[in-house]
Amino acid sequence: MTKTNFLNLSFFVLLALTFIACNSGGNTKETTITENKPALPNIIFIYLDDLGYGDVGSYGSTELKTPNIDRLANGGVRFTNGYASSATCSPSRYALLTGTYPWRNKDAKILPGTAPLLIDTAQMTIPRMLQAQGYHTGVVGKWHMGLGSGNVDWNQRIAPGPNEVGFDYSYIMAATQDRVPTVYIEDGHVAGLDPNDPIQVSYKENFPGEPTGKDNPELLKMKWHHGHNNSIVNGIPRIGFMKGGEAAKWVDEDMADTFLIRAQKYIVAHKEAPFFLYYALQQPHVPRTPHPRFAGKTGMGPRGDAIAEADWCIGEFINTLEKEGLLENTLIVLSSDNGPVLNDGYHDDAEEKIGKHTPWGPLRGGKYSLFEAGTRVPFIAYWKGKIEPSVSDAMISQIDLFASLSKLTGSSESNQDSKEMLDVLMGKSTEGRDELILEATTRTAFRKGDWAMIPPYKGPAVNKQVNIELGNAEEYQLYNLQDDINQQNNLAVTKPDKLQEMKTAFEKIRGIADDDVEALELK
Repeated sequence: MTKTNFLNLSFFVLLALTFIACNSGGNTKETTITENKPALPNIIFIYLDDLGYGDVGSYGSTELKTPNIDRLANGGVRFTNGYASSATCSPSRYALLTGTYPWRNKDAKILPGTAPLLIDTAQMTIPRMLQAQGYHTGVVGKWHMGLGSGNVDWNQRIAPGPNEVGFDYSYIMAATQDRVPTVYIEDGHVAGLDPNDPIQVSYKENFPGEPTGKDNPELLKMKWHHGHNNSIVNGIPRIGFMKGGEAAKWVDEDMADTFLIRAQKYIVAHKEAPFFLYYALQQPHVPRTPHPRFAGKTGMGPRGDAIAEADWCIGEFINTLEKEGLLENTLIVLSSDNGPVLNDGYHDDAEEKIGKHTPWGPLRGGKYSLFEAGTRVPFIAYWKGKIEPSVSDAMISQIDLFASLSKLTGSSESNQDSKEMLDVLMGKSTEGRDELILEATTRTAFRKGDWAMIPPYKGPAVNKQVNIELGNAEEYQLYNLQDDINQQNNLAVTKPDKLQEMKTAFEKIRGIADDDVEALELK
């Protein structure tokens, strides 16, 4: 070999070794980054509708059994001071997904079935945040946050909706089970719609020749009590008027099974990658229509039976997670959108068959109320092998899930209302939030430490239709919840310094009540 050839060969060998070393170093670095990156857990919200603090066995119910919810509560963190943001559904759901107080959005009220989308499509939401972190995101169940821009053609693709605010997949009902349209919507399209039988919906007037609950009581299998006497579907009178779409209409008694199956299919389909599922059950909201296999199960009428059905659905859902080997890598948060109500528009024996059961537990009030039972609800965090069983008195709100999940998944998203409390959620800390604004139908109250303050509001003290105390009074109300959880002893007069402290802190966050709130002067 000549000297020139040897030098050329040496050059190419050196070049090849350099190339291999560079690529080897790059692969080593890439492998290290991948190995050091924490595995992202699956995240599931199980959200019930009108489930009260006292409706769950692990929260003190002795008359109504909820073994599957109790399994989560007894195997995770059961919060005694867990709150929905509002005592009604649409505002709570808005706050849950955005981490923002609903009173900051003037449209965040109980919505009709034809309301436009409540969440701005540019707004950051939990599903959108998680999408950016590599999650597949899905919603199954009740939506009730509006769809479209206010003039929906139900026979075309409906947008904007869940898919425009961060959900990759959606299978929902538009509003509530007692409101039209009574159809399922999958990724913006009415499921099973016959194009030759188009849907028409109105919340102003009936369509000619269509029967109503008010005019045709002989067609009803469930009688209305108040506010539910418009279009009849499956023998049940609804809020609002609807015509057409017969093939697409749901069967009420099958609704729980329908949503359960969709939720199960979702997690099986996406088990290989991190997913976020918002599983929003419709129970025990009216009309309470448990499947016949649950009828009479509790002796409390349809409301009790619907809760038993919901608990069974949760058990079947957890069994699917377990079968698929997902429980050890899945954070589950279970809660309710607001407190309980018995008679909420139909004659269904909810009051007559309540017996010794107390859906509100030791609390005062219920749905629509500024008293504690309106917003203090079951709140459970479960993660097998990661969260140790405990009972936490830490104050936590559903709006705090936004910041806490941001921390969990490595996102940098935050907002002014959501407090990062990942360690509290995981049971590693009992230092919850110190203060919280609570809402009921545009009225707001304040929780700070052990104290609750309700400003003076005009209006009836009791909603006679639902037989629930609303919290309205002409004077300030101040309660020490540590000593008086049932809010019977108003200390506003005897504790003026504490009242002033509460007023100052409340107004710093909330400001003076909006013009549309019938409130007395706060100062």
